[in-house]
Amino acid sequence: MMNQILSRDNLIQALKRVERNKGSHGVDDMPVQNLRSHIMKQWDSLRQQLEEGTYKPSPFRRVEIPKPDGGIRLLGIPTVVDRFIQQAIAQTLTRVYDPEFSKYSFGFRPNKQAHQAIRQAKYYIREGYRWVIDMDLEKFFDKVNHDKLMGILAKKIKDKTLLKLIYRYLQAGVMENGVSVRTEMGTPKGGPLSPLLANILLDELDKELEQRGHRFVRYADDFHIYVKSKKAGERVKNSITDFIEKKLILKVNREKSAVDRPWKRKFLGFSFTPHKIPRVRVHHRSLMKLKENIRALTSRSKGWSMAYRINRLNQYLMGWCGYFALADTASIFQKLDGWIRRRLRMCMWKDWKIPKARKRNLVQLGVPRRKAHEWANSRKGYWRITNSPILGRTLNNSFWKHLGLLSLYERYSTIRQS
Repeated sequence: MMNQILSRDNLIQALKRVERNKGSHGVDDMPVQNLRSHIMKQWDSLRQQLEEGTYKPSPFRRVEIPKPDGGIRLLGIPTVVDRFIQQAIAQTLTRVYDPEFSKYSFGFRPNKQAHQAIRQAKYYIREGYRWVIDMDLEKFFDKVNHDKLMGILAKKIKDKTLLKLIYRYLQAGVMENGVSVRTEMGTPKGGPLSPLLANILLDELDKELEQRGHRFVRYADDFHIYVKSKKAGERVKNSITDFIEKKLILKVNREKSAVDRPWKRKFLGFSFTPHKIPRVRVHHRSLMKLKENIRALTSRSKGWSMAYRINRLNQYLMGWCGYFALADTASIFQKLDGWIRRRLRMCMWKDWKIPKARKRNLVQLGVPRRKAHEWANSRKGYWRITNSPILGRTLNNSFWKHLGLLSLYERYSTIRQS
């Protein structure tokens, strides 16, 4: 199998993929832009080490990412050389393992995506499975048992050199404050190989669920099981918890796991309506996160030009809409458009600063002088005045469209029609 990994076509594909994904540097500070020239100079030595099984990966660079709920997500960033090697391994192993994965597993797989997982969940609810077992695996990527994972890999991979290399990646450790700390468990989240190894381990869970005849959807370590009653849900939850903890040697977070109605739970940023024929909706926590980011981009304290501010907004909003356009609730996109325009009117009113400038700009927008003088000298606060008829008529939809602001609702409608 190492011959397949080190084949010219596979390596070129891996190199292009790493360069395309860009990403941050590892502990050696080498940027992705230097990878190709480095590989060309060092390849003979590197290939020999890989073939002989003497290659030792560098430690991962520890990065902490704040979670929306206030926790910390730990990432392990490999060096670009290790990303290249991991990508080459992942491509080869994907061809071996992916065809045998469950069709209800949608995360980090070719031709699979989160939207397919949501549609599958919607199908289950429509079919009458209106209770969900929402299982949370506690710090999954940090808790993977190396011996368990290697045992599963050894069932299919007979190349001992490759198994040794994968094990060394698992044991590579992380660099914290200049000190290398060995990792006794977990697959560092941040490398190309980690998602595939997670799927290989959790495929054991998928097979168990299929054997029991359960309706489920899994996206990486996020998975829901759908049943017809709360009593059945509690029974299945307890049984599957035992399987996960005893057979896979993982930890289930009992506080976050629950048996509940699907419309009361969050899955991949979405939820559902409680109708007999359910509709997909954006979960309220996803909306809260969106508004938090929009508030940051439309903060009055930032000394940005309006053109720059709108450009930043467009980049963020169109990406967000591209994902959440799966939602069946169009009205939320219309409401968000109105709220965003109001935030921008607040920024514009602040930019005009003094009554004289406000009056001049209002007159230029067609407001009679006496009315412009009255509003320019208003003592109302920024947010309150943005909802006034005078600004609603002057800084209207056409005004913002002329300045280049893209509409979430129009983007949503275009995506839904395509």
